[in-house]
Parts: sequence; C-alpha cells; structure tokens
Amino acid sequence: MYGNKGIQAYKKDSLRSDLASADPHRVIQLLMQGVLERLAISKGFIERKDMESKSSTLTRTVEIINALRDSLEYDANPELVENLDSLYLYMIDRIHQASAEMRVEPLDEVMSLMLQIKGAWDQISDIDKQQAYAQES
Repeated sequence: MYGNKGIQAYKKDSLRSDLASADPHRVIQLLMQGVLERLAISKGFIERKDMESKSSTLTRTVEIINALRDSLEYDANPELVENLDSLYLYMIDRIHQASAEMRVEPLDEVMSLMLQIKGAWDQISDIDKQQAYAQES
C-alpha cells in the first residue's frame, strides 16, 4: 500500500503536470478547485480540533484566493472585477472568522460562494475563451 504521502506526492505531480500544460482559463479552474478542496479538508481539521493542520490549510486557502485576486484583469470588465475582488475579500474575512472561532459554518458559506463563481467560470465557452486570448495578444 502506498499510504497518504504517496497519494499526496502523486496528486502534487499530477497538478504540476496539469498546470504546466494548462491555458489561463484552466489555471483559474484549478485554483478554484484547490480552494474548494482545502476548505473541505479544513472543515475536518476544525471538527477534530486539529489547530496546527487547520491553520496551515486555511493559510494556503487564503493564499490561493489572493492568487485569484491577483489574476483579475481590471481592463476586461471593471465593475465585474471590482465585485469579484470584493467577494474574494469577503471570503478571506469569513475564513479568518472560521479559523478564530473554530466554526465550519463560515467555511460552508465560502464553499457555496466559490462553487457559484466556479460554476459560472466553467460555463465560459471555447469561443469566448479564444476571443479573450486574442484580445490579450
């Protein structure tokens, strides 16, 4: 049997491989998926009162959300981007609250919000993606 470390190493290598060949749209999808996965893991740490693991996982989650914020392009649609940035900041606040209070409910709220954003992102058509890439060049 491989054990947990082997599985984690495989996942990390698989993610690196996926990121290396990913277009910008796919990178954002992977970041959003990473947030969702870490939130789910963090809920377990909170329920088990594993403070150290909860803290490191939620810190990484906030880092990923900040990477999503950094990827926002204000030229594309300033109003939408401003709303997304505010929503990401709200998510970060809720994560900090969940961490400080050792409560999973704020994480459930963040997961729901991220699922909505990711759902909309996943609906972007290939034609729209190609048009966006053409505007960047």
